[in-house]
Amino acid sequence: MQLAEQIRAARSKKDILLMTHLVLGYPSFGVNREVIRQMVENGVDIIELQIPFSEPMADGPMIIKANQEAIAGGTTVADCLAFAAEMTAQHDIPFLFMTYYNILFKYGVENFLCKAKEIGIRGCIIPDLPPEEGEEYLRLANKLGLAPIQIFAPTSTEERMRTLAGHGDGFIYCVARRGVTGSKTEFDASFDAYLARCRKATDLPLAVGFGISNREDVRILTGKADLAVIGTATIRLVEEKGAKAVGSFIAGLR
Repeated sequence: MQLAEQIRAARSKKDILLMTHLVLGYPSFGVNREVIRQMVENGVDIIELQIPFSEPMADGPMIIKANQEAIAGGTTVADCLAFAAEMTAQHDIPFLFMTYYNILFKYGVENFLCKAKEIGIRGCIIPDLPPEEGEEYLRLANKLGLAPIQIFAPTSTEERMRTLAGHGDGFIYCVARRGVTGSKTEFDASFDAYLARCRKATDLPLAVGFGISNREDVRILTGKADLAVIGTATIRLVEEKGAKAVGSFIAGLR
């Protein structure tokens, strides 16, 4: 089943799905392993695995720190691929890769995507690769059945949204506000108008991320989006309280 179809099937049983994010190798793969177990056991529907990169331009201070410390600790792309293979074999939910284009470029775009497909990854989020510059990536992703997930922003025009959606699959990642990850998002009338524009531009499921951190945020998104994306909040929680705090946090989100 393609990722978009799987999301729609899951949405028919839940008011909203949860997608979570973690940086591989931070603070360690052992902690990543426990965090993922807690997430899956408490109802997370999709997990986004970030391969650390030295200049994560879409990310805020918390995730930048996680990227930098993972790299400083010796995390390699090969380590991330091996860990992802372990997770997809153990847990029956979709896993995605999120990273930046230089990781694919240095590894070899075709080699990277073939490996991702081989180990059970369902799609990729590459924030710094617009479709106009990603012809090879898009062609190979579509050939392999990997969802090339595209990103809408509040600054995107209707025309740009349609263009992006035409190159995407799986779902559309709707950035909730301008800026980087981690800061609080205000869900006001302008946000509702933005999501309405997103809905008009595509038939793909919509995921909303950037600043989603608690049950109230998820409640507000219910009925407006298909997936709520929680990233910085869980990374901060692990740093402050440890991996064992993740389960109850996830269980309390909806």
